[in-house]
Amino acid sequence: MKAMILAAGLGTRLRPLTDNNPKALVELNGRTLLEITIERLKSFGVTEIIVNVHHHAEKIAAFLKSKNNFGIRIELSREDDLLLDTGGGLKKAAWFFLEDPKNLDEPFLLHNVDVLTTIDFRQMLAAHKKSSALATLAVQQRPSSRQLLFDDNGLLCGRRINNTDTLASSVNSSSSSLGTPFHPVGAPVPVAQAEPHPTSNPSAADPELRPLAFAGIHVLSPRLLNLITESGVFSIIDTYLRLAASNEKISAFRTDQYYWRDLGRLEDLSAASLDMQQPKLL
Repeated sequence: MKAMILAAGLGTRLRPLTDNNPKALVELNGRTLLEITIERLKSFGVTEIIVNVHHHAEKIAAFLKSKNNFGIRIELSREDDLLLDTGGGLKKAAWFFLEDPKNLDEPFLLHNVDVLTTIDFRQMLAAHKKSSALATLAVQQRPSSRQLLFDDNGLLCGRRINNTDTLASSVNSSSSSLGTPFHPVGAPVPVAQAEPHPTSNPSAADPELRPLAFAGIHVLSPRLLNLITESGVFSIIDTYLRLAASNEKISAFRTDQYYWRDLGRLEDLSAASLDMQQPKLL
């Protein structure tokens, strides 16, 4: 199984730790964030990983060499001249997932390097395969200024940023015959296509829409890669919203029962350090 680790960010919120080091090499209880992510992916059967790099890229390359690539195949996708964001970074690394014609139906994981979690990737992968989704996104019910909007079947319909909604597709909550009900590990179904529609009033959106916070982990079908028409610097969420408006399945995988923490700030690292003292957390 293959995976991509998004590790090219500048890590500005972690300064001064990232003044002279990449975010991926910030340490948590004696282990780098990159090492924690790689070892966890390996524990779920991942044997090939590509890591996008930008800020102090050579230090990441040297670190991986010193660890003998953790005994697996690891490639670097260099964004030396321009930081490409999540969508641009994935598009640049697409060759890694398309190189073997025999495995073009095999889903892969996309994982932020600054996320610490106990999400069960096997269950997430199983839900993705069962639904035949193009992309399956780990999501949670938690406060966030940026949330994704899903219908009651778990299909992506839009997003909410600072209480402003943008709808990618219309929702027919009564169309339960199209698929199974929304469930933590269930699969969504497509809904009717409509043009993206922004509104500054959240209550104007369909009341059945469910705002959920994205956890920075995706399971993706390689077919997605050839559907990315955006170019340059762009967020993969923009691609998901466009494809959702075309009736592609972008599904939710509820992860409320798992431990999850964003490690983007110094205070998050301190809290995670205490969390990891709990037995069997990771």
